[in-house]
Amino acid sequence: MVKPIVGVTMGDPAGIGPEICAKALTSPEVQMIADCVVIGDRKAMRQGLKVAKISNIEINPIKKIPEAKFVRGTIDVLDLKNVDISRLKVGQVSRPAGKASVEYVEKAIRLAMDGKIDAIATAPINKESIRKAGHKFQGHTEILAARTKAKNYAMMFISDTLWIMLVTTHLPLKEVSRHLDKKKVLNTIKLAHETLFKLREKKPRIGVAGLNPHAGEAGIFGDEEIKIIKPAVDEAKKLGINVKGPVSPDAIFYLANIGMFDVVVAMYHDQGLIPLKLLSFNRSVNVTIGLPIIRTSVDHGTGFDIAGKGWANPNSLIEAIKVAAHFARTK
Repeated sequence: MVKPIVGVTMGDPAGIGPEICAKALTSPEVQMIADCVVIGDRKAMRQGLKVAKISNIEINPIKKIPEAKFVRGTIDVLDLKNVDISRLKVGQVSRPAGKASVEYVEKAIRLAMDGKIDAIATAPINKESIRKAGHKFQGHTEILAARTKAKNYAMMFISDTLWIMLVTTHLPLKEVSRHLDKKKVLNTIKLAHETLFKLREKKPRIGVAGLNPHAGEAGIFGDEEIKIIKPAVDEAKKLGINVKGPVSPDAIFYLANIGMFDVVVAMYHDQGLIPLKLLSFNRSVNVTIGLPIIRTSVDHGTGFDIAGKGWANPNSLIEAIKVAAHFARTK
């Protein structure tokens, strides 16, 4: 069986990215299902191996994907040579690290768009660092959408207990209501339906969360459910989508967890991510849906507080690579 090629971006080199890349790419379960190449910096990758206390591993620095060996005992690194290890401040926000982390993502996007790799799995970047480097992006999702010119896209989180799709992503809580509209909610429902139908070949059961307590209680606690969410759900039903909502947000995740829904459409970031991480931290995967390429990511940040200590858990990156490989085989 030909294994898909997954480009693994190193993330912020001052964080736990190099360490979890070292741990994930030397794990037997990743080596069995994908041919991986790290898109990053060779010296930072060597430091990641040292922090992870992994020895007897060769780093194969490459300039092009065909130069990769894809053999055990070797980590192939597409070396962008953009980290000065002598000046790298591990565990700290910095402009150079932010700049490097965005360059990894942009290189991976170009490779995927050109068909040189089959999927991307991303280690975490730091939003403050990339802002210091002059970028206005809120995170990976916005970089990917801008560089691929995607119009209808959404963040989906996959775990062994919950599947969550977000209508809005990185916004201040006070801005969420202003950014909700019927079209955006409907598009997210449609993306959830299309993605799960393709993966499972049957109609998924979609639950749509309300925004307000008790889903607005007939307008007493807010009218977004009446004006925006229910009309979007009704329109989705007319399209033949198996969807229910708006469901009270304090109940919908429990209902999904016991098997009533295959996926929950959440209105904002923390509404969906708090229950997900409570149940599946370090086991869930972020997938950007609606792109012309496949991209998965870890469910955590750069871990500056533990960077360089060897404590970082690679499980989410391992799962992200496995999901990326699975999506690549089914596209």
